[in-house]
Amino acid sequence: MNLREKYGIPKNAVITIAGTVGAGKSTMTHALANALDFRTSLENVDENPYLDRFYDDFEKWSFHLQIYFLAERFKEQKRIFEYGGGFIQDRSIYEDTGIFAKMHKDKGTMDPVDYDTYTKLFDAMVMTPYFPHPDLLVYLDGPFETILERIQERGREMEQQTPLSYWEELHHRYVQWIDSFNACPVLRIDITDYDLMKDPHEVETIVERIGNMLNLSAMLKK
Repeated sequence: MNLREKYGIPKNAVITIAGTVGAGKSTMTHALANALDFRTSLENVDENPYLDRFYDDFEKWSFHLQIYFLAERFKEQKRIFEYGGGFIQDRSIYEDTGIFAKMHKDKGTMDPVDYDTYTKLFDAMVMTPYFPHPDLLVYLDGPFETILERIQERGREMEQQTPLSYWEELHHRYVQWIDSFNACPVLRIDITDYDLMKDPHEVETIVERIGNMLNLSAMLKK
């Protein structure tokens, strides 16, 4: 019996991994996909035509970047459900508006008119009964110091050049966002409780918690 069957996880489940930059979303996505024999849906950073420009000039490119993300994530969400589920998804579509776009509007790096246009488009596309929401959002939580260490360790040039204040602000906004998120059930996991790079077998504990949460959600819907 595989782990998916052992813990009663439906073969058509869609599980989204959320968390701030450096929380380990990609590592968790691959580990869970391997454990459950699910497909992965990964954030394609390398082919994003706006990301480098954005890090060079937040004010000029924030709106362009958010529109690009919205289009790509919407297409990917449709693809996942057209396949019939069975996916682990790296980053949720909800973080774009709930955290990133709002942060740039609040800090003056996105024009208020652009922000209003973006949020109206997001609501029309995503916040409707017709949009296929995930069965579960796994939120990777952890102290800011641990997050910062991971960002520094992976050494992406554009991230190393980003001011520390940006990462602090982002971490704070994630904490606020997840406390009010209600688009689908949420399972919070502390990233200091495991190390999937050193001990891949720890993924079973996480799979068990996912199975318990999905089964509880299914019971509540009845």
